[in-house]
Amino acid sequence: MRMMTTADTAARKELSLPPLYSLVSLRERGDAHAHACSIASEAGAGTLVRVRRFDVAEFAVVLEPGEMLATARRAFLCGMAALADALGALAPPEKPIVFDWPGGIRCDGARIGGARLAWPEGCKEKEEPEWLVFSAMITMARNLAEPGLHPDSTSLAEEGFEDVDADMIVESFSRHLMVHFDGWTAKGFRGVAESYLERLPRKRRAERRSFDPSGDLLVKANASGRVEKHPLLAPLVAAEWLDPETGAPRL
Repeated sequence: MRMMTTADTAARKELSLPPLYSLVSLRERGDAHAHACSIASEAGAGTLVRVRRFDVAEFAVVLEPGEMLATARRAFLCGMAALADALGALAPPEKPIVFDWPGGIRCDGARIGGARLAWPEGCKEKEEPEWLVFSAMITMARNLAEPGLHPDSTSLAEEGFEDVDADMIVESFSRHLMVHFDGWTAKGFRGVAESYLERLPRKRRAERRSFDPSGDLLVKANASGRVEKHPLLAPLVAAEWLDPETGAPRL
């Protein structure tokens, strides 16, 4: 899984990013996901698009998978692990970061954002996509007329992430993403899988979980031996954490 090309040094001055990232900044009304998809073919791997806004940390990164689409989607799980690690590094100690399968993110039990994955339209499962785009949105702050009206969602400000801004999340994510991709390349996908699964709550204490080569979640209950399969593709496309009307994480 290849994710980087040589970066434009001047473009990185705004953020403290590792080498080999190329930064694209959009104004507040920009759409990081859509913009990254539109430039992915020309911009290449390692292009990181962020939107300059204060209420939501919104960003996307272009990846070049180097394998067929059916297995390349596991890059989404890698991005999720990196995003959770980035948030966890900035979170107060008592605020756990966990997942809703596959792309929702919760802090202390309440939804705080999520992530998506895109690939070229028309690319078939056994074809190698020219690019992938991993994008994420994390709610930084909310202007609620009635606090407590939406108990299933929250923001970093409400959860005590003091002195944390959107740029810090993007910077932390960029570093953790490189670590996870390097581990995948050197030691295989198992480390990525373990990092994701440790943040996915168990339904049963004794269940054993793993992923098949396409990224589908396999859950085995020791008592029965039956394996439950939870496909990745359909809920990944649905992105239920995202409100289509506001274009932001659901309240």
